[in-house]
Amino acid sequence: MTGTTSHAIHAEDRSIGHFLYALMCAFPLFLLPVLLSLAINLNQKQFEADSVMGRHLRWQRHSILGLLALFAIGYGTSIVWLSMALFALGVIWFSYRVFKGWISLADGIAV
Repeated sequence: MTGTTSHAIHAEDRSIGHFLYALMCAFPLFLLPVLLSLAINLNQKQFEADSVMGRHLRWQRHSILGLLALFAIGYGTSIVWLSMALFALGVIWFSYRVFKGWISLADGIAV
C-alpha cells in the first residue's frame, strides 16, 4: 500500500499583478493608465508585505513614483537638453522596471 501525502499548497492569485503591469506598459497614453494602476495598487490590502505579490506591488509603486518624480524634475528644468534627457532616462528606467517585474512575476519570483 502506497501512502500519499496531501500538502496544501497556498497559491497566490497573480492576475491583479499581471493586470497592473499591463496598465503600466500603456504609459505613453498621457500617464492615465499608470495613475489608474497606482490607484488600484494602493487599494490592494489583502496581500502580505513579504509575499511574492506584496513585493511586486511595492516594486510597482516605487516604479511609478520614480517615473513621476523624474518627469516632474524634467518638467521643472528650464534647460531643454537636460529636460529631454530626464524624460528619456525616466522612460528607459521605467520600462526596465516594468519588464523585469513582469517577467519575475510570470516566473513566480519576488523582486
